[in-house]
Order: sequence, then C-alpha cells, then structure tokens
Amino acid sequence: MTARSVDRSVTVQSALVLHPDRSRRDDLRAAEARLAEAVGLAEALDLRVVQALVAPLRAPVPATLLGAGKVAEIAALCAELSLDVVVVDDALSPVQQRNLERAWQAKVIDRTGLILEIFARRARTREGRLQVELARLAYEASRLVRTWTHLERQRGGFGTMGGPGETQIETDRRLIAERVARLKRELAEVRRTRTLARRARRRVPFPTIALVGYTNAGKSTLFNRLTDADVVAKDLLFATLDPTMRRLKLPGGRPAILSDTVGFISSLPHELVEAFRATLDEVKEADIILHVRDIASAESEAEAADVRAVLGELGAGEEAGQRVLEVWNKIDLLPDDAREFLAARARRDGGAVAVSAVTGEGIERLTERLAALVDEGPLLTIALSASDGEGLAWLYRHGRVVSRESGVDDGLVVTARLEPAALAKFEQLRPSALLAAAE
Repeated sequence: MTARSVDRSVTVQSALVLHPDRSRRDDLRAAEARLAEAVGLAEALDLRVVQALVAPLRAPVPATLLGAGKVAEIAALCAELSLDVVVVDDALSPVQQRNLERAWQAKVIDRTGLILEIFARRARTREGRLQVELARLAYEASRLVRTWTHLERQRGGFGTMGGPGETQIETDRRLIAERVARLKRELAEVRRTRTLARRARRRVPFPTIALVGYTNAGKSTLFNRLTDADVVAKDLLFATLDPTMRRLKLPGGRPAILSDTVGFISSLPHELVEAFRATLDEVKEADIILHVRDIASAESEAEAADVRAVLGELGAGEEAGQRVLEVWNKIDLLPDDAREFLAARARRDGGAVAVSAVTGEGIERLTERLAALVDEGPLLTIALSASDGEGLAWLYRHGRVVSRESGVDDGLVVTARLEPAALAKFEQLRPSALLAAAE
C-alpha cells in the first residue's frame, strides 16, 4: 500500500481518502494520479484530508469491497487519527457502505456520493438544483437499508385492531418516488423551454459552439477570454456547473453562440449523466464542439479519453458526425521548447489549436479556425446600394462578410458567405442584390 500524507489548514472535518487500485492493463491512468484526483474532490467539498492511501484490490469482497485485513488496518488508522470521514474512491453498494461505517466508526462516502455532494453545493440556477436533487434522490433510493427498530411498522386501519401498515423503509421509498415524479415534471418543463430556445436560435442562423472538457481544464477561463464574460473560473474541480451562453464575435464579423458546460470526470455517476441530460443536450445540438484539454497535465491523454467516453454516452462527438476541434490549453505552464513543439504540432496536424486562456496566447489562431469552420456556405458576390445600410447589417448578422468594395454609382459590392437558410432568406429580402457565386 502506498501512502501519501497531505497537510491542509482548512478545519472542517478530518478525512482519509482511499483509492482501491484494481490495476487494469487498459487503464491509462496511474493509481497515484487517481488518488490525487480523489483528494482534489474531497478538498472541493471542504474536507481536511489528513491521509491519502492507495489500496491494491485483487478481488472485491461483496460485504466490504476490501479484504478483512485492510478493513482492520484502516479501522486502526481512523481511531488513531480521530477521523470523521473516509472517502472511498470507488462505487460502494449500500451494504458495503453500511458495513464499512460500522467497522471504521466514521462516515463513509463513495465516489458517486462525493461528486453528487459537490454538485449539490455548487448548483446555482433553479434548473441546476433540480437536476442535482433528482440525481441525489436516485442515488439515495437504493441506500434505504437501515434497520428501523423503533418504527418497524406504522399502525394501519382504524381502532386498536388495525392491521400492520407500511414499514418505515416503504414510507421513505414512497416519499422519494413522489418527489422524483414531481422533479421529473419540473425538468420536463425546463426541457420544453430549452427546446423552444433552440428553435428560436435556429431561426437566426448563428452557429453554436459548445465547450466540453475534463473538469478544471480551463473551459470557463477560455469562455471568459473569448466572450469577455465573468463566469467563475477557479483552480478547483467543478468550480462551475450551470451552463452559460454568450455571443462570440468571430473574425470577419459573423457572430456565433458559445456555450460553457459542466466539466466531465472519469467514472461520472450515471445518475448525474441522466439528470443533466437536458443541459448536455446543448452539446448534441452544437455545430462545433471545442474539446478543451489541460495539455500541461500528465494525465491529459487519459482525461481526453474520459471526455470522449462521456460524449459517446450522450450520442455526441465525432462518432455522431459532429465537428470537434481540440484546444490544447495551459501552454503557459509548459517549458518554452515544449510549448513551441506543441504549437508546431497543432498547426501541422490541423485538428487542434494550442492556447493559453490566461495569457491570451493562441486565441487569435483559435478564433480564425472557428471562423473557417463555420463558413459552410458558398462565397457570394452581392451588390448593395450606398443607402442600404440595413441590408449590409443583415449580412454581418447572418453571414460572414469577407470583403466590401466600392461599386458602380457609389454602390457597394460585398463578398460574403451565407448558409443555405440565410441565403434563402436574403434572396427574399433583396432578390436583385445577389450577383453570382464568387467561386
């Protein structure tokens, strides 16, 4: 067993973080890296991590996950350090969680419960709180395994001869089921509102760009850099949860809609994927997906694989036919030679752009690439009168103006790209303005 002590000054609850190492050959991530991530999750929940351990796990034990010797060893450590919480970086069954709490005399939180608790604290919008509560209820419904010795059964019927009523656990399950049904109805209304918003955006043919990436890859910092927004951006796992949309002005004048989404993570709880499906549908509907990677992280490749796996689960990404551009962020944290190598590799391969969202390095190249990606329509030559400022403004709003020159009779000749829907609309508005395709 590998141990790593962590000194933290924040005093809330003392915790031990334990990563059971299953050691799969196809696992891209080392046990120590997974342990470090689990420590980051615990700290995001304001726990004071006093000890972090990797425990080899050859075969899971049904009752406790870990073997009897390891359970006893950690029990002694809990007593010695007076620990309040033990975080197990794995999925625990309700029985395993209950047995470990009894053995260790401390609260036990598994990976799913930990992430759900973080989400519950960070959600700010009504939609986000509804989604998180639905996920937590789905998780807690399977954990009603306590023995209700004082309320084994409620009295049913009238008088003293009434038969046995519901058990306490049945009552709790019924209440949870009723609450879940109500939340699903409220989220259905949220989905309806989002669908209407997407339809409205389609009527104005702005391309949509969705930011995705592993948590703490720098998505919100990049979002702020591109749109001059003020989304919370911290060096913290799951610093932001609620989706945000802003208009992005690309080179040449054509605007786009940029969407910042919740960060992904390895072994993202299924309950969260289902609950956040309404929000993550924005990714499926995007014209372009920007996959933001922390290229300075030693786990960058493994994190990228986790993001692709979640996109696949959502039915999004390259496998679903969407255009995906990788953004290699945080190059400012790399040595000069590594930074130059990555920038040259990105330019050569064409599938990525190396940037620093903090310093702004590479941002101009990124916006130029995005402008090229959204230019799907043909290059058109359009003649406008000098007084037709409304028509020129329409072209800037709904297309990409490449150039504008003086024409005959003090008129204006504009070269622009328009998507098919925008072109059809423009032909209705200015049927005599379109001269020809420029290419």
